[in-house]
Amino acid sequence: MSRIGRMPIPVPSGVQVELDGAHVHVKGPKGEMQRTFSALIGIALENNELIITRNTDAPAERALHGTTRAVLANMVHGVSSGFERILEWEGVGYRAEMDGPTLVLHLGFSHPVRVEPPDGITMDVDLKLRQIFVRGHDKEVVGQVASDIRKIRPPEPYHGKGLHYLGERIRRKAGKSGKAK
Repeated sequence: MSRIGRMPIPVPSGVQVELDGAHVHVKGPKGEMQRTFSALIGIALENNELIITRNTDAPAERALHGTTRAVLANMVHGVSSGFERILEWEGVGYRAEMDGPTLVLHLGFSHPVRVEPPDGITMDVDLKLRQIFVRGHDKEVVGQVASDIRKIRPPEPYHGKGLHYLGERIRRKAGKSGKAK
């Protein structure tokens, strides 16, 4: 049995979970999410805990067991606490600012790049720390928005200039060697 799949998911106070067969609706202080899972996996709410079970050891069900539990745990955590990805920028003249809800990036292009946040996503900039904060209740959307922002100017390996995640290690390359005299 899957070690991840058999762990129960605690439902914190303030979070409501509605089960309708394979359809799950989760509502909390940060927002609400709904998703339809495979009918091969059983989902039950017992004593403020979500229990995920499977009927057989068929490979398709075994593959879905841990995945279903992880996605449900992310939904419960997202509507109760939310998720956050932090990006940093490096480079002379690079900067970021907020224009209302829109993120405006000055990254060495001939024009500023404007990023509109999708529904459920908020962005913030800390100029002192040179960081961009992407927050929301859906882990998949937060990660995708952060990835899309990073793709605008990914870090280059020679000087390390560009956008990168907080704590991301950039593999640096040695530049050209100087003239030999």
